[in-house]
Amino acid sequence: MPARKRKSASVEHKTDTQSTVLKRGRQSVDKSNGADAEHNFKSQYFSCESNGLKLGQEFFNQPCVCLAKALIGKVLVRRCANGEELRGRVVETEAYLGGEDKASHSAGGKRTERNLAMFMKPGTIYVYPIYGIYLCMNISSQGEGAAVLLRALEPLQGHTVMRQLRGARRREGSRSLKDKELCNGPSKLCQALDVPRAFDRRDLADDAEVWLETDPGEMPLQEGEVVTSTRIGIESHGEWAAKPLRFYLRGHPCVSVLDKRAEEPGQQTSVELTTISEKSISE
Repeated sequence: MPARKRKSASVEHKTDTQSTVLKRGRQSVDKSNGADAEHNFKSQYFSCESNGLKLGQEFFNQPCVCLAKALIGKVLVRRCANGEELRGRVVETEAYLGGEDKASHSAGGKRTERNLAMFMKPGTIYVYPIYGIYLCMNISSQGEGAAVLLRALEPLQGHTVMRQLRGARRREGSRSLKDKELCNGPSKLCQALDVPRAFDRRDLADDAEVWLETDPGEMPLQEGEVVTSTRIGIESHGEWAAKPLRFYLRGHPCVSVLDKRAEEPGQQTSVELTTISEKSISE
């Protein structure tokens, strides 16, 4: 089923960049729907002619906000026990700066058995449970206790397996999930790629079961394609709830929560202030 067209008047007057993102994002997901999705799907963001290049330690060794934005467009790969590989393009992230960031698990420099991965070298996986049954996957960055939450992926490879893994947690008789619904949330992507709690503290730059790739045929992101917004579900953390520390690919149907106000022209100016704040914290 084609994604719904946005009804706001701003769409009719969007920039060429916004138009391109909306078109290619929706086409990449919509083409995957149907009985032959597993064989016919070809993402506009993914080069089927190449398996991509694994990202090494140097990629993760950057400030938290920079890493959160750099992750947009990268490919998360999960190799299953039978050798099959599941792939998803990162389309949404959140930065948690540690230190003064009251919404971070490491706020105030608090170090526990649970959040230890946040204090390990950049590129360390931090997996934590929520509500006792779901998991979220993060990646540590530069900065004491800083990490990036992976919020949403665009499914690229292994749709059938992803759908089975997601279905195992759903009620019997529930409707079949659309491709854009497989990984459009932090816990959903962990289910779809079978990310277990045991991945906590693993090195994403040197792991045989899970890693990140860059696609040689990747379309370079243009200015304005990445939207900066507030993080989700942290309303109780005062001024830090309003910090623009969430990043997502404009117009992409796999993004968990769209922020139409942040997408308006002139609303992307506070990101530099955030970067400066992060630098002072990490120092």
